[in-house]
Amino acid sequence: MQPRSSTHPDRPPASRLGRVATLTKLALAGAVAAGSIAAASPGQAAANPFERGPAPTQQSIERDGPYQVDTYATGSGLPGFAGGRIYAPRTTTGETFGAVAIVPGFVSSWESMQWIGPRLASHGFVVIGIDTITPVDLPTERGQQVDAGLRFLLNFPQTRSRVDPTRTAIGGWSMGGGGSLQHARNRSDYKAVVAFAPWNLEVKDMSAVRVPALIIGDQFDELAPNAEHAQPFYDTISAEKAFVSIAWTDHFYVWNPNRIQGSMTLSWLKRYVDGDTRYTPFLCPGPRGLDVQSYVASCPM
Repeated sequence: MQPRSSTHPDRPPASRLGRVATLTKLALAGAVAAGSIAAASPGQAAANPFERGPAPTQQSIERDGPYQVDTYATGSGLPGFAGGRIYAPRTTTGETFGAVAIVPGFVSSWESMQWIGPRLASHGFVVIGIDTITPVDLPTERGQQVDAGLRFLLNFPQTRSRVDPTRTAIGGWSMGGGGSLQHARNRSDYKAVVAFAPWNLEVKDMSAVRVPALIIGDQFDELAPNAEHAQPFYDTISAEKAFVSIAWTDHFYVWNPNRIQGSMTLSWLKRYVDGDTRYTPFLCPGPRGLDVQSYVASCPM
């Protein structure tokens, strides 16, 4: 940290400025040693230029973040998908954020799981939740449409200046999750993919997924049982990966705010879209509690 230079016309001589600079450095060093400098707040510079918000805690990753959120409707009849809603952190500092697109499941609308959009945006992501062209679109189509939603988000006029187009991720629920994993195969432009209770009968081998992948399943899922979907997807992924199964839940856990989905999705996107290693401890060793049936991961560092 350097002291600001004075623009006053009666600027003191260079010798005095040198003494002031020396004293300032000593004062700053003492403050750091005493731990008196506060953690960076939204908009302040950090060692990692993509860090957003204060240092995370277990409590902070389970609730809304430090940003106010602006919400926009996309309109309908858009190229490649049916429309949706966009959530963006409100900022006056010119900082940019990673972009995330999420697609719902079979015969479901974005509204059914919309809570995750503003939650992620409040922590520093620009999020689009999409609706599919028809409610019965299968995983292949859903993967294509979530990518179309992401491309739309990157150029949406009201939020374009807040988006970093080099830091993107996709995700989805059920067929949307299976389609997102399928579409992420051989894609190097994504930073991460997240799948909630993923379902995909067409593609089981996800070895071509080479971007960090998080899978969240549920213990009593009868529509997309972990053993038939989430587990084989996880087993074949070649990149950094994690798989958590939420205890005592069914396929529709995503419809309501829940601790594991919110905190794990946030931590995964922070770690890989933002490169923020402050979130690594929440991924390795990972979540614990009565609501966690099981957790396995490649333990990212």
